[in-house]
Amino acid sequence: MSIGPAPEDVAPLARYRRAADYLAAAMIFLRDNVLLEEPLRPDHLKPRLLGHWGTCPGITLVYAGLDRLIGRTGADVLLVTGPGHGAPANHANLWLEGAHERFDPALTRDRAGLTELVRRFSWPGGFPSHLSPEVPGVIHEGGELGYALATAYGAALDAPDRIVACLVGDGEAETGPTAAAWHSTKYLDPATSGAVLPIVHGNGWKIASPTQTGVMSDDELTALYRGYGHHPIIVYAEIDYTEGAVADERLGVAMDEAYDRITGIQRQARSGRRPERPAWPVIVLRTRKGWGLPAELGGSPLEGTFHAHQVPMEDVAEDPEQLAALEAWLRSYRPEELFDDGRPVPAVLAVCPPEERRMGTNPAAVGGDLRRPLDLPEIADFAQEVGTPGTVTAGATAVLASWLAEVFRRTETTRDFRIVCPDELESNKLTAVLEATDRAFSWPVPGSAEHLDPAGRVMEVLSEHDCQGWLQGYLLTGRHGLFPCYEAFVSIVDGMVNQYAKFLKLSREVPWRTPVSALNYLLTSEGWRQEHNGYSHQGPGFINTMLTKKAETTAVYLPPDANTLLAVMRTCLASTDRINLVVAGKNPAVQWLSLSDAVAHCAAGASVWAWASHPAAVQERADVVLACAGGVPTVETLAATEMLRRDAPELRMRVVNVVDLVSLRTPQTHPHGLSEDDFRALFGDDLPVVFDFHGYPSAVHQLLHGRPDPGRFHVRGYVEEGTTTTPYDLLASNGVTRHDLAIAVLQRARGWASAGGDLADRYARQRDDILTHVRRTGQDPAEITDWTWGLR
Repeated sequence: MSIGPAPEDVAPLARYRRAADYLAAAMIFLRDNVLLEEPLRPDHLKPRLLGHWGTCPGITLVYAGLDRLIGRTGADVLLVTGPGHGAPANHANLWLEGAHERFDPALTRDRAGLTELVRRFSWPGGFPSHLSPEVPGVIHEGGELGYALATAYGAALDAPDRIVACLVGDGEAETGPTAAAWHSTKYLDPATSGAVLPIVHGNGWKIASPTQTGVMSDDELTALYRGYGHHPIIVYAEIDYTEGAVADERLGVAMDEAYDRITGIQRQARSGRRPERPAWPVIVLRTRKGWGLPAELGGSPLEGTFHAHQVPMEDVAEDPEQLAALEAWLRSYRPEELFDDGRPVPAVLAVCPPEERRMGTNPAAVGGDLRRPLDLPEIADFAQEVGTPGTVTAGATAVLASWLAEVFRRTETTRDFRIVCPDELESNKLTAVLEATDRAFSWPVPGSAEHLDPAGRVMEVLSEHDCQGWLQGYLLTGRHGLFPCYEAFVSIVDGMVNQYAKFLKLSREVPWRTPVSALNYLLTSEGWRQEHNGYSHQGPGFINTMLTKKAETTAVYLPPDANTLLAVMRTCLASTDRINLVVAGKNPAVQWLSLSDAVAHCAAGASVWAWASHPAAVQERADVVLACAGGVPTVETLAATEMLRRDAPELRMRVVNVVDLVSLRTPQTHPHGLSEDDFRALFGDDLPVVFDFHGYPSAVHQLLHGRPDPGRFHVRGYVEEGTTTTPYDLLASNGVTRHDLAIAVLQRARGWASAGGDLADRYARQRDDILTHVRRTGQDPAEITDWTWGLR
């Protein structure tokens, strides 16, 4: 039943907020005299004023309200703060509740700890200006707006007792990722998962202009969120710190109503009476921007305007009027009533929930402590029988799908593995996983729908942003997952993965953060086989995105067949604190390696394929190296090898396949980098190398920096040419057909530039004849489509 705070509860909430807001303001401005025990002087101020005050009072209002709810109900609440630049408010609340001290003994709740907290914010070697992994209770830093809500839903999945409160700034509410994330309720099963309580903080202003939420009427907001499938609760928070503070009373009533609605939906679903269209609550909290500030300063309005957004008094060190206004503002909080020699007085701390229920120490925010390794099935039970290399055809992802289905079966009880995918599971030949689980969907569906169930653990939605956010929240709270996607469209989440990579990098440097499961991408609709979609679906640039991240955080794999894909995915699903990118073909293709050879190849990262090479080039001096990375490049490289070994048997070619792309880097720049001796065994010191690469050639050139004579590597790959055409024609437009590769070898192999001229001309004519056939018939000839390795 919604009761709201009792009258005797309101005064403590207001007093608590006064303490937190004072600390937040002090963090932005002060480095000394943090309790205002002497008149404020310019030398007490930080030389660089950083921070966002405008949202801080709202964050504290929500934090205090959630603390009260936790104390009343014992709820397990995890907080995701979308407006992460309001970090001073989070820090203040975390210090008051003792979470900071628990993780960092220097931040004790006394004079020394308070002084350290205030000084450390936005200070070299201290906390950054926004939330980050160094901050307790954080699974989303909010440095780039838009991703909080999807992350919150990911944290709630398969956690039936958890409520994830998600504070969404009204500026953030304007972003595309946030708009898509509102539909996440349709994928949340109230019987097996927790709940998300979104709180839209509508304070009306962005940096310099009004927000959309701020100018919308209550009726319009109600219609918007009802259309999304929510039950909106609009709260007008009249802000003050008096004993009868209206803000705490009104927000308390709204939170009680929201909690009752959440638990009611869950009770109904868990008793076997699933609601058809559960309307989960959303609170729209309307407040003034940056409340507590002077109404105006220097003739310009301040509180309740965009001028309150960031640092509201930027010239305080040089302007005596601003300095006086700052001191008056800070003293209005009456810190002498709130702190006893730096210690929060007991009346302030009375608001904090029991230690085991405090949001800053919620175990889910340190997901590595909750993580259990997956019970992965043996890949030998699913491996493809190969026999002679290049004579068997199979679909790599179809083979993998059967193995993934078994992963789902083994996690039926633990429910700690999910696949998120932008409506592409069947397109990417991963349909077999639906034999073990269904697609998640909680709303009514058409009768012709297949494999849909509220408890399903495959989440398909046409929003890459939702997939990324869901998976991040799921992993950071201790679970495992996989994100299959079309190669060309995964770059939609470039910004999100950039933020996540930074989160992982910093997490490694925080002593109390423990490793979380890797974020695994499987790009299965690769650009080289998009003949029915065309140029728009050709884009291998996500590889380049991964290569810009810290070496210890990322890995890129290009398995050339089914068995190597199995070996790679087993490694990826067992790894931690990494972002793994796997690119693999979904169509039936020639298979190369037995399982044992595939496992050894993946462990090495790159190896010589002796069975394809000239015998004399394996251990002795080679004339040229043919290297490849990727499924289609491997086929074309082997086809070129076969042609050359037939037509130029004296040419000593060494064939090298690279499955772990970053193994090309030096061991000093990446932990997967091949040693100097291993790199030399593959590529020599001065041998010419013709390298056929799946993506943009620049990526390989970047990786080879620091290797012996990298200029000898002639790298071919995707050069942004394509259309809706046949596979061979697409390869030809980028200069990477088997004929183009064979010509490049003859032009660069030692002693063959002249001797191979006639043969190179013949290959060029053969290529052109095939292209003529393609344009006449609309399809590649059988010699291309039916090719298998012919050398025995």
